[in-house]
Amino acid sequence: MNIEELRDYCLTKKGVSESFPFDETTLVFKVLDKMFCLTDIEKEFSMNLKCDPGKAIELRELYTAVQPGYHMNKKHWNTVKPDESTSKELIESWIDDSYNLVVSSFTKKKKEELNSL
Repeated sequence: MNIEELRDYCLTKKGVSESFPFDETTLVFKVLDKMFCLTDIEKEFSMNLKCDPGKAIELRELYTAVQPGYHMNKKHWNTVKPDESTSKELIESWIDDSYNLVVSSFTKKKKEELNSL
């Protein structure tokens, strides 16, 4: 996976927007107003993905490409630097998990807002 594929995949998801809220190089993907994926458009390609704390530890143990979230809450975020151990489909499944984790935390009102899009 590369940055263009990441962007294309994230933007296919319902209610997703992209922005640069922190600086000119940190691209953030949000579902409604909550972040689920971040990447730097200038540095070596990697992404930060939200993750269930237990699964986050498991993925770090199984994949060299997965590290504790850089500049993020390391309990809830992983940094993924794609390598030969991570297929595009695997990374897409982690993006799905991140998106779904954020959506599952929405209030009933926010879920209704998302469903109405």
